[in-house]
Amino acid sequence: MSDTLARLILLAGICQLGVLIASALVPIRLNWQHEFQKLSKLHRQMYWVYGGYVVMSIVAFALISIFNSNELAGGSRLARAFCLYVAIFWGVRLMLQGVLAVKPHLVTWWLKAGYHSLTLLFLFFTLLYGWSAVH
Repeated sequence: MSDTLARLILLAGICQLGVLIASALVPIRLNWQHEFQKLSKLHRQMYWVYGGYVVMSIVAFALISIFNSNELAGGSRLARAFCLYVAIFWGVRLMLQGVLAVKPHLVTWWLKAGYHSLTLLFLFFTLLYGWSAVH
């Protein structure tokens, strides 16, 4: 099971890098350049800082998962703590899928497909890292 778990964690790491592709489209699709003009300079800066921290967290989750999948599957206390944190991170993001007002922005089939694909990925990450944390 540990070998299979390691492969799934490696796959999750790669998929998390894929999530960043969708993340890169957000400022463009939501027209942040225009929308953020309504905000004060500090608020605009804070959005970019928060976004940067989220991106860096996902990059860290991905790279740690890719380069340390065997260790994470091994079940050490540190591995389990890391997996628990990642499961919570993606679990919160999964719950946000249900409350974010995205429908007006899903105007094409590929945006709808992407949205549902992301939802499945968030579920996969939450379940996989949650399992790894308690296994």
